[in-house]
Amino acid sequence: MTESENTDPEDKSGDEEKAEVDPPEEEGTSTAEDEIEGLKDQLLRTVAESENIRRRASRDVENAHKYANEKLLEDLLPVLDSLEKALELPDQSDDAKAVLEGIEISLRMFRETLERGGVVVVDPLGEPFDPSKHEALAMVPNEEVEPNSVIEVVQKGYLLNERVVRAARVVVSACLLYTSPSPRDKRQSRMPSSA
Repeated sequence: MTESENTDPEDKSGDEEKAEVDPPEEEGTSTAEDEIEGLKDQLLRTVAESENIRRRASRDVENAHKYANEKLLEDLLPVLDSLEKALELPDQSDDAKAVLEGIEISLRMFRETLERGGVVVVDPLGEPFDPSKHEALAMVPNEEVEPNSVIEVVQKGYLLNERVVRAARVVVSACLLYTSPSPRDKRQSRMPSSA
């Protein structure tokens, strides 16, 4: 008997099972390959998207640094204009009072602009010395005020949103120390003078 003549029903069912099993394996392989290709494509798209987000964020940070002072500049331009007008006044008028008023207006505008930007002036005259906000240039004995008090402001300080930009440069009162006379001084005071 040849294989083609074999009429055993079990053998035929075995061949049919092989035939049925083989095609799904091919379909399963192509499905798995399609799925792998789809996942690769999805991965590449995700990587590209994250790279684009990184580039965009980097560009946004760069622009934020580049143009951070734009609002401050817009606020300071009127002050600049006002100062330029104040300089033109002496040519137009001999009145020193008008020039002074122009400068006072410019100074007020400038201070208001700084306040809107979160800048606070540190002018500690009469306050206790605070090393976190003040820079002591000298200590001078003074009986009229408490020791360690600011008695003179050489240069005002500035805070930006409660952070020191420039410490106030100040002169601080020193404590007067009583020193008892030394034994040598006592002996000299007891000696009669030769004159």
